[in-house]
Amino acid sequence: MQEQEYIERVEALKGKLYRTAYLYLGSEAHALDAVDETVYKGLCAHKKLRQPEYFDTWLTRILINVCNTELRRRRREIAVPELPETAAQAYDALPLRQAVGRLPRELRAVITLRYFQGLTLAETARALGLPPGTVSTRQRKALSLLKLELSEEV
Repeated sequence: MQEQEYIERVEALKGKLYRTAYLYLGSEAHALDAVDETVYKGLCAHKKLRQPEYFDTWLTRILINVCNTELRRRRREIAVPELPETAAQAYDALPLRQAVGRLPRELRAVITLRYFQGLTLAETARALGLPPGTVSTRQRKALSLLKLELSEEV
């Protein structure tokens, strides 16, 4: 894959990458940083990609790794409350956003990729490096937990 083709494919994917990073990290600034780092890491490694048809899931996997690294780094730091931007604050107040945020990390990853990024079951499995059956099981479990939690709030 040539650099120009990489740039074109990344430009087409940036919106999805940002939404995924925002759902993982909960902050516009952190999401933008994660997308930038993902694009850079992808650029450094794009010649190693053996199957160009999996470019989207490959780059999404890099993004997930970047987000997980950022979350681990944040846990090590002293928690300092961050004032959210007004748009992000309104979104964060939604019960669904809070419920998804309370899911275990492996279940949250499946829900984020399947429903907020719009990946298929097979693409989600490739992005997470899991068998499709495992992704399907985690999806069912996450949806049942969300249904239970959201029905309690009503």
